[in-house]
Amino acid sequence: MAEKASDVVIRADDIVKDFTLRNTHTLKEMLVWRLSGRSADMHNRFRAIDHVSFDLCKGETVGLIGFNGSGKSTMLKMLSGVMRPSSGSVSVRGRVAGLIEVGAGFHPDLTGRENVFLNGAILGMSERQIEDAFDSIVAFSEIENFIDTEVKFYSSGMFLRLAFSVAVHTDPDIFLIDEILAVGDEPFQKKCLAKIDELRGQGKSLVIVSHDLDMMERFCDRGILLEKGKKIVDGDIADAIARLRG
Repeated sequence: MAEKASDVVIRADDIVKDFTLRNTHTLKEMLVWRLSGRSADMHNRFRAIDHVSFDLCKGETVGLIGFNGSGKSTMLKMLSGVMRPSSGSVSVRGRVAGLIEVGAGFHPDLTGRENVFLNGAILGMSERQIEDAFDSIVAFSEIENFIDTEVKFYSSGMFLRLAFSVAVHTDPDIFLIDEILAVGDEPFQKKCLAKIDELRGQGKSLVIVSHDLDMMERFCDRGILLEKGKKIVDGDIADAIARLRG
C-alpha cells in the first residue's frame, strides 16, 4: 500500500555525501611535479553516500545495514542534522533524538546531576521537563550512588548508562540509534533493548544501525542495505539481511 504524505516523518531525497581526503607528499615529490609541469593532486574525493533516497513513516522501524564503510553511520548523521549532505536534501517532521555519539554533550568536570541538566538541555528539553524526568533518568541508569560525583571519575559503563538514559527520556518523535549494543554490559544492553520495544509500542519512528543482524530482524519492519554508499535493497528486513549474507 502506498504511503500517505502525512505519514512521512523523514524524507531523504537523492542524498550524496563526499569527503575530501588529504594526501601528504614529500617536498621532493612536489618539486619534481612542479618542474615537470604536473599538478600535485593533494586532495582525493571519497563518495560515502551515492544518490540515496528513502522515506521513514510514522511508527516505522527501519534498519540500515551493510558492511563497514557502506555509509550507514554517515547516513544516520545526515538524518540527525549532525552532518549536511553534499547534495540532495533531508526533510524532517517532528522532534529527533540522535543516539549516535552517546554522551557527546557531557562535561567531565561536572557531576552526573549537572550533566543530566546540561545534556537534557542540549537535546531540547526544558528545565522543567528535565526536573520531572530526573528521578526516572537516574533510576534507569542505575548509578544513584554516584549522581553527585564528577563524571571524569565514572567508568566507561557508568558514563554510557547515564548518557543513554538521558537521551531516551527526551521523548522525541523519531529516534536515530547507532550500535545500541555498544552501550554498557549485557544486563544493561537487555534493558536498552526493552526500552526500544517500549518506544516502538508508543508509535515512535526509529532508524537503527547495527551489525547484530538477529537483533535487527527482531526490531525492524524494513531494511535498507547500503553497499559502498549505494542503496542495494529497500524492503522487508529479512530480504535485506539475506542479501547481505549472500
